[in-house]
Amino acid sequence: MTEKNVDAIDTVRLGEAGPETGVQGLGCMGMSFAYGPSDVDESRATLERALELGVTLYDTADAYGAGENERFLSPFFKAHRDEVVIATKFALAIPPDDPTRRVIRNDAPYIRDAVEASLKRLDVDVIDLYYMHRRDVNVPIEETVGTMAELVREGKVKHLGLSEVTGDELRAAQAVHPIAAVQSEWSLFSRDIEAGVVPAARELGVALVPYSPLGRGFLAGAFANADKDLTAGDFRRQQPRFTGENATANAALLEPVRAVAEAHGISLGQVALAWVQQRARVHGLPVVPIPGTRRRGRVEENVAATRIVLGEEDLALLEPIAAEVAGDRYADMAFSSAGRE
Repeated sequence: MTEKNVDAIDTVRLGEAGPETGVQGLGCMGMSFAYGPSDVDESRATLERALELGVTLYDTADAYGAGENERFLSPFFKAHRDEVVIATKFALAIPPDDPTRRVIRNDAPYIRDAVEASLKRLDVDVIDLYYMHRRDVNVPIEETVGTMAELVREGKVKHLGLSEVTGDELRAAQAVHPIAAVQSEWSLFSRDIEAGVVPAARELGVALVPYSPLGRGFLAGAFANADKDLTAGDFRRQQPRFTGENATANAALLEPVRAVAEAHGISLGQVALAWVQQRARVHGLPVVPIPGTRRRGRVEENVAATRIVLGEEDLALLEPIAAEVAGDRYADMAFSSAGRE
């Protein structure tokens, strides 16, 4: 069993009857997928360090490296099974004739195949939090959640989550089975969910799990232009706001973040994370961001942000940023909640 730091982060419950987790989780995708080469030993050490600091929610998906991310995490999960909350996802199927593509599927046969495959790769008996990764609009969400609810009754899944759903879709899902958490992008650069999803989640007692709270590293100053600064296989080179003229315009938006960071003696990333953590108080619902990192030093920095409180002047300075961001979150927004609201 891992020795917990006496200064471990606070905990919160996901949903009215969901799992209790640290107020910050860890996005694990980049440890083996999407963000270029990774140091395996350092990534494993990062997982252990995060747990020492009280991070208990670990996020993966079957689509991350076609299952490789789940396999990578399996030894860590087995070593700490009673201490961690395992979150994984289904819905992005790989066509047999083209392994580079992903097709959204929410139908019952696919979901049943997907959960069995994830259980096998993770080498566990039950998944703590099982998300619908993306919404297939051709399948009624009531049917999809109905199938997911069957997995709960069968003991294969403990709690249900949804990713990139609209407020109305969340309400329809909640009418079928309790939803513990909604995962969507939420950051100083991405606030579209505040219009419909956040109010619905608050109304229903559902937690928000923001992914990319650091703007995929851009808000932390990790890179300034994806085309120039990142390797050829890096997923961020496909995202409009991080390339070309958009990147140049968005880099200028970091000035207020930098000003707040300098005023408090903290990093850009800590400002961005503290802002997201404070959404819990602002909107009156549980918020557990899952910043991704592959380095111990970075996870220590991220966790420290849970104790940073930004003042009203800081928040006022940061408030206008999202409305000025150039470029969409994805090249095709049809598969995001914002594309259907």
